[in-house]
Amino acid sequence: MDLYEYQARDIFESHGVPVLAGIVADTPEEVEAAARQLGGVVVVKAQVKTGGRGKAGGVKVAKTPEEAKAAAEAIFGLDIKGHVVKRVMVAAGANIVEEYYFSVLLDRANRSYLAMCSYEGGMEIEQLAEERPEALARVEVDPATGLDLAKALEIVKQASFPEELHDKVAPVLVKLYDVYTGEDATLVEVNPLVKTAEGDIIALDGKISLDENADFRQEGHGALVDQEAENPLEAKAKALDLNYVKLDGQVGVIGNGAGLVMSTLDVVAYAGEQFGGVKPANFLDIGGGASAEVMANGLSVILGDDDVKSVFVNVFGGITACDAVANGIVQALEMLGDSATKPLVVRLDGNNVEEGRAILSEANHPLVTVVGTMDEAAAKAAELAA
Repeated sequence: MDLYEYQARDIFESHGVPVLAGIVADTPEEVEAAARQLGGVVVVKAQVKTGGRGKAGGVKVAKTPEEAKAAAEAIFGLDIKGHVVKRVMVAAGANIVEEYYFSVLLDRANRSYLAMCSYEGGMEIEQLAEERPEALARVEVDPATGLDLAKALEIVKQASFPEELHDKVAPVLVKLYDVYTGEDATLVEVNPLVKTAEGDIIALDGKISLDENADFRQEGHGALVDQEAENPLEAKAKALDLNYVKLDGQVGVIGNGAGLVMSTLDVVAYAGEQFGGVKPANFLDIGGGASAEVMANGLSVILGDDDVKSVFVNVFGGITACDAVANGIVQALEMLGDSATKPLVVRLDGNNVEEGRAILSEANHPLVTVVGTMDEAAAKAAELAA
């Protein structure tokens, strides 16, 4: 889960990372009041989960509360890369002298953490990495030992910070690493990390991505979810403990096993080219247990998607045999009743496949079509969706 900047700021503050005061506002009037409360120069910043806010006009400096209100009126409703601004943060201004970059992230390829740091911040880090890779230090961080002060000093040295800044910057990096591990994050990024005219090092703009697999031990993270912005189907699936991702197609997909479901998406997309560009509408992995309840939950989510015109159930019987899956489908349709209105194409293979097909044949449900192969089933589902 990606956080808004104001949420990252609050988490930074809770871990002792130096930040500026910030107040969240949902109307221009609230922005004016916040600017008056903070006093002096403020920055009105659009709160959207994407980059490029400044270039899009989503970040404006205001010297007075009246200017802040006018800035907010220009920012609210902006469309920034498909994200409409509904909330802003009013942040205290800072007298910036220098801007730096720092991040720590999960390096899946090397099964470790990776710290990236540069003496040159405030710009697109991707551009810096491409044009001047030597300006971006990349330092592996062993999860077993972590990022202590000695490691932080190694990082700032590799990032070419002047020696007089080492003792100022390194402790801030340690605190940012505390955020990373303490919050079970997969990314903590600050761009820019700044030095002010007063000599303070401040995290001016933060980005945090949280590992939702750790939610069970991070009770406070539930409050960070933006209920309005969350896709309602994905929220429903999450509540039902289903592995579901909404896509933009017309064929709902249910399978058992992530690899099989991914393959099914490809096959549906390929078959859909023959029917006007029909595409898969979702990723849904029901895992190893295809009980009636699990199947009913999956179908209820998919059938609740107005974009879905047909459903492709693609199951390979292994630990859960095909006859159990078939019984699950039959019982699920009974449980759903009149809410099940879209055709289902079912392909079964593997353990007890003949028994499973016989169960579906005997049930003779008007919505269910059993097809022998994966390619043929994908083509049939695409045809029905078209």
